[in-house]
Amino acid sequence: MKYTIKDLPPSERPYEKCIREGEEALSDSELLAVILRCGTRGRNSLTLANDILKTLQDSSYPGLLGILHSSLAELEKIHGIGKVKAVQLKCIGELSRRISMTAAKPAMSFRHPDSIASYYMEKLRHQEQEQMICMMLDNQNHLLIERLISKGTVNATLVTPREIYVEALRCHAVNLILVHNHPGGDPTPSTADIQITEQIRQAGELLGICLLDHIIIGDHRYISFKEQGMIK
Repeated sequence: MKYTIKDLPPSERPYEKCIREGEEALSDSELLAVILRCGTRGRNSLTLANDILKTLQDSSYPGLLGILHSSLAELEKIHGIGKVKAVQLKCIGELSRRISMTAAKPAMSFRHPDSIASYYMEKLRHQEQEQMICMMLDNQNHLLIERLISKGTVNATLVTPREIYVEALRCHAVNLILVHNHPGGDPTPSTADIQITEQIRQAGELLGICLLDHIIIGDHRYISFKEQGMIK
């Protein structure tokens, strides 16, 4: 039985394989092994990486997605994963999210819902609770500030127009765009989504602040109230 990566033939070592063939040639477990660097007593990093993925395969989010959806405490329950390695794994997930958002940001246009959805997709589609974000814009549709308005239960986001417009008035916003996620993956607006959107739109009219759109993020899908003609 192999105990360290150095005990493996050079052709089977993930680090050397990456140098020789490129990172895209590595399997999920090999990528994890390179990042983890070392294993535990009796198991090298590749064996440990395989064990992690095997354990996560039986979770609600199999494979690499399980890293994003597991807490530190849940990861530490995996044999061979202590606090340090659990933090490493969580940071891998967060780094992947930030890379996706950074890559999507240059193409984001507040006039095009698909570009906004692309920007928020990786940030929101993995969330297990609904979150509502409000993008506050000036009269030239430049982003002034982004605020997390509500973080609710799996089934509903608790938000009132007052919370939104207190913040909008504070930063002198002229236009708003709402973005929130449906943890179930289906972005179809609920009755509550439609009602709260109309309440927010009407409140904004009284204050001279325009709700431009409400975008609901699902799993690689989105719905724009503007595109669907659901905002007057």
